[in-house]
Amino acid sequence: MFLRLLLLFTVVPLVELWLLFAISSRTSPLFTIGLVVATGFLGAALARRQGWQAWLRIQQQLAQGQPPTNALVDGVLIILAAAVLITPGVLTDLVGFALLVPSIRATLRSRLASWLKTRATARFHTSFHATTQGNSAENSETGKHPVIDTEFTRHPADDESSD
Repeated sequence: MFLRLLLLFTVVPLVELWLLFAISSRTSPLFTIGLVVATGFLGAALARRQGWQAWLRIQQQLAQGQPPTNALVDGVLIILAAAVLITPGVLTDLVGFALLVPSIRATLRSRLASWLKTRATARFHTSFHATTQGNSAENSETGKHPVIDTEFTRHPADDESSD
């Protein structure tokens, strides 16, 4: 993980700097600065508009009693797009504008969901397996499955809001 972050924070800025110098040498420094400023403003405006739409979808789905999972993931991806769009650079702007395209966001959302499902399932099975291994002699004698004991308590703030 450390190596990935090191590469992210060193290689990406170097590539961005090289791209900005290449654009500047083929056009002019003023054009390059204008390009960076224009993409920043355009990206911020688009991200704000799409973020507001995602917020309205979240509110609508909550009002209907539905979990707003897709709208929440869209909101996170739009925030990520806004963050990379305000970062000066051509490569980050391309990534940011790509994240603002709904079909690309939908593809990323489904891939992210399957990745999280795989990770969560793998971790659940690993911890469940470890639990059953520790109680295997006890379970084989009684024929029972391992018991997970839970306890639920009310938060005092919940009692006050129901009055």
